[in-house]
Order: sequence, then C-alpha cells, then structure tokens
Amino acid sequence: MPVIYHITTASEWEDARQKGSYESISLKNEGLIHCCEERQIPDVLTRYFNDKTSLVKLTIQTEKLTSQLIYDWSNAIEDTFPHIYGPINLDAVTNVEHL
Repeated sequence: MPVIYHITTASEWEDARQKGSYESISLKNEGLIHCCEERQIPDVLTRYFNDKTSLVKLTIQTEKLTSQLIYDWSNAIEDTFPHIYGPINLDAVTNVEHL
C-alpha cells in the first residue's frame, strides 16, 4: 500500500500523541482529514501553510490505518487527494519530520 502525508503543527501532533490518535479540525468540520502524496507536498505547503511555523510532516502507512482512506477528486486543483474519514491511529504514522 502507498505512503501518504499529512501536514500539521508540532503542537497539534503533540496533542495527538497525548490523546492516542490524531484528529484535525477538518475532521470535525468536513468529516475528513486532508492528506497528500509526496508530489503534492510543495503545493500544499504553499497554498495552506505559507504563513505557518512549527510544522511537521506525518508519514502515514496506509495499510495500517484503522479509518477509511478514500482518494477524492478536487475540482479546484484538478487532482486526486487522499482523505482519511476518521481519526489517524498513531501506529500508522511511521515518521514525523519537522519542516
């Protein structure tokens, strides 16, 4: 199975480690956690995180996810993005890189 990525803040990741699973604000507001493929990371950083600091990139092994993973089409970007429909279990996160 492929590896996907999620960008978040170091403090949100630390909160997830304390809680035992990761949930972004988009899970509450949209019902999903936005992720991307490696090739999409530069554009995602520019579009959504340009003015943010203390970011981390989570590497997620998709076969370890306990929540549903769906690749959805984005009309705005004209590309397909991986979305996780539920919390991310911490054992699916195999690397955390500070950006």
